[in-house]
Amino acid sequence: STLPKEEKFDHHTFISPFTWRYGSKEMRKIFSEIHTRTYWRKIWSSLAEAQSSYGLVSKEEVKDLKSKMTEDHIDLKRSHEIEERIRHDLMSEIKTYAEQALIGGGKIHLGATSADIEDNVDTIKLLQALDIILTRLVNSLNSLSNNIIKYSDLPCIAWTHLQPAEPTTLGYRFSNYAQDILLDITSIENLKQDFLKSKGLKGAVGTSAGYKQLLKEKANPKKLEEKVMQQLGLDVFPVTTQTYPRKVDHLILSILSSISQSTHKFGLDIRILQSPVFGELSEPLGKSQVGSSTMAFKRNPITSERMCSLARYVSTLPNITFMNASFNILERTLDDSANRRILIPEAFLAIDECLTLYNKIISNITVNKFRIKKNLETFGVFSGTEAVLMEMVKRGEDRQNIHEKIRVLAFQAWNDISNGKNNPLKNLIINDPQIKEKIPLTMLKDLLDPSMYIGDAVSRTELFVSKSIKPVLTNYKERIGKKSKAYY
Repeated sequence: STLPKEEKFDHHTFISPFTWRYGSKEMRKIFSEIHTRTYWRKIWSSLAEAQSSYGLVSKEEVKDLKSKMTEDHIDLKRSHEIEERIRHDLMSEIKTYAEQALIGGGKIHLGATSADIEDNVDTIKLLQALDIILTRLVNSLNSLSNNIIKYSDLPCIAWTHLQPAEPTTLGYRFSNYAQDILLDITSIENLKQDFLKSKGLKGAVGTSAGYKQLLKEKANPKKLEEKVMQQLGLDVFPVTTQTYPRKVDHLILSILSSISQSTHKFGLDIRILQSPVFGELSEPLGKSQVGSSTMAFKRNPITSERMCSLARYVSTLPNITFMNASFNILERTLDDSANRRILIPEAFLAIDECLTLYNKIISNITVNKFRIKKNLETFGVFSGTEAVLMEMVKRGEDRQNIHEKIRVLAFQAWNDISNGKNNPLKNLIINDPQIKEKIPLTMLKDLLDPSMYIGDAVSRTELFVSKSIKPVLTNYKERIGKKSKAYY
């Protein structure tokens, strides 16, 4: 048997880091055995109640089943004892339930197949888990919004290819992270609205043959299904095999992978910008935080690194759900079962942790304005050369000749910077005879001022907040501020 001889799990044996280290207690509860089996019993009792309206189950039997369906009646020890003998976890729970419900126990699971119970409960758990993730996303978006507004007009050097480029603003950079989060929120909304449906009650191969046999002429099996699903608050697929389409798992894991990409991109950027070479941003560091067991001076971005590590793990999981869906031969195979027990809870717990860390970082981020200004002064003048080029052409100069002149001056400036000197490019351009003859000194200084070369970043950022972010935050205002304490 795969079951433990002793029902005791502590740190003397392997337990998943998700059991205690990563993820929130509310997310762990959703995927717990107690929570799962409580919902199994809820579906069994709901099925019995619906069947009672057709004379298949008595009211006394329904009342008995309902009295034993709560969490405090789950007896895992007894169920596992039975499972060790019969090697079927759902049947072992049925037998345990029946032992407790002496009046109605004989009617549990009437007409159903295992997936009628397990898949519907899986759908409920997926909806509950997505609801937590949606709350985490909204809180991260809210924290981003606060920083976007705060730093909407703070110029900073932008980086492409990890090389200094033109200036942007810190608020505009944060807006790009927020846009990723908005896309993830929209993906979850669309999934819940259009794709996240349940199997319903359709029996062994999806034809409802067992239910039709039970009901005979009393009702169409679809009516029975509707009664139960209405109690559970679930929409159902019109047709299924033994299970709900495993493509749904692939869609869900793809969205979780998308969220992992959002968190990884943000975390990697923070790690780069926290390095002393850049020094512009820093994740929150605890007063007693140890960076290295050897190098006591270290200020490592461990929160961002952990977020990236978990995000990287989630990014690999959609491949498994792809195989589960595409290898689910004909009406069903069971080779998805074992890995689904692992990958679905762990994917949600990992993203739960990632978003908790994300919000912690962006809510308490340190902005080093001195280093931002220093980098802008050092590298920003390069971006002004484009404005000088265009102005010279407007004043009658040959574009290609001016481009070559600026390139030569710029590479001379790069050589000085590489040797530890200040950037001389501004003076080189101002003092160039051809350039200063055409462009007045005051205008030249303005053209070479990087803080003036941020395009419409400020107005675009303000519009993005008002038109894109605020409507979402208003829609989900009741979720803002809901916190989860992850392990730190």
